[in-house]
Amino acid sequence: MPLRAKVASSVSRTAAALSRAAGRGDGSVIGGWIGLKIDPDLLAHLSAGRAIALVSGTNGKTTTTRLTAAAVGVLGRVATNSFGANMPTGHTSALAKAGSTPYAVLEVDEHYLAQVLEATEPHVVALLNLSRDQLDRAKEVAMMAQLWRAALVRHTDVRVVANADDPMVVWAATPPADPARGINPPHVTWFSAGQRWHDDSWVCPECGSTIQRSGGQWWCTGCPLRRPEPQWVVEDEGVLDPTGAWHKVSLQLPGKVNLGNAATALAVAAEFGVRPVDAVSRLGIVTSVAGRYAQVDKDGRNIRLLLAKNPASWLEAFDMADEAPTLLSINARDPDGLDTSWLFDVDFAPLRGRQVLITGDRAYDLAVRLDVNDVPFQHVRTFDDAIRSVPPGRLEVIANYTAFQDIRAELDRVN
Repeated sequence: MPLRAKVASSVSRTAAALSRAAGRGDGSVIGGWIGLKIDPDLLAHLSAGRAIALVSGTNGKTTTTRLTAAAVGVLGRVATNSFGANMPTGHTSALAKAGSTPYAVLEVDEHYLAQVLEATEPHVVALLNLSRDQLDRAKEVAMMAQLWRAALVRHTDVRVVANADDPMVVWAATPPADPARGINPPHVTWFSAGQRWHDDSWVCPECGSTIQRSGGQWWCTGCPLRRPEPQWVVEDEGVLDPTGAWHKVSLQLPGKVNLGNAATALAVAAEFGVRPVDAVSRLGIVTSVAGRYAQVDKDGRNIRLLLAKNPASWLEAFDMADEAPTLLSINARDPDGLDTSWLFDVDFAPLRGRQVLITGDRAYDLAVRLDVNDVPFQHVRTFDDAIRSVPPGRLEVIANYTAFQDIRAELDRVN
């Protein structure tokens, strides 16, 4: 690297280490922020010479990134932003900290995908899903799909692994060819894991007509856009690969959604030449992801942490949670989005019949929603109050981003 980039990388590592030593965080943002101030091209310099995979989408990015890094690890050392710092500062910090590695797997905030594609020149990009998120500052879903599509037009040499079940993702991943301008459509490998949340993809992004669904298929009623045939498919407790071979996937992570994340990881790893039979056993070593799914024993309670930050992810969290006492915690700080009206897009009916406790900065907003949804609840002011309010045994905790981090801090920042 140029001398300036070497100095910036060294300072980045030092700043991150000091942040960790001072207990101010894991250093995954501050190191990159300082490094980029010294050399604005530092991410591009650190990316050079590595085979890189990018993972983006509204939900499942952090888990899929961790699973993909485990799968690609069959080939050698992998740099990754394992704590979920998914903007260029986090990518820069992760690559600087890792030093020289042949591979990197980076989670990318969907709004930054175009910028990071430009800086890193990846071998493959995985597109997971698109749905509503942080209404006060995030882009509308169709607009986000348009930005992805425009980015892929500029990088038609990148290989794409994309979700065949999400119409918005399919449209974004298949921009039209323009031979006159030398633009060819990207090479796309499709995966299917099922899609439970449909409420952001009833209208075709191409022509505005209605999208219909039946038997796992979807199609536009007004234009040729329809579900492509996937090469990687979740089936029972495993994954079918493009050859038709079935691989049993034994995960320590809960929920069918994580089988879909595992299928994506296998598909991305295959783009690097990793055989599914070699990668699948490595997926089982992932037990928790930056606190997500972590289990902690405290005062006779087995506490499991689940992160849910938007309607689609709450739907999946309810599927993962056991029928046990459940604590819901909602904040509305800047990383969460300040608008909590999305709570009314979530159906909390699956919680009926169990003990429900609520807490967090915006617990009263949640209380109104639960009351409308006919879900009885108890308000508690602190996490310790919640523990004392439930009998010994399992306590499920479902929280949005900063509320999750608050509770994780109470549990010594469990990973």
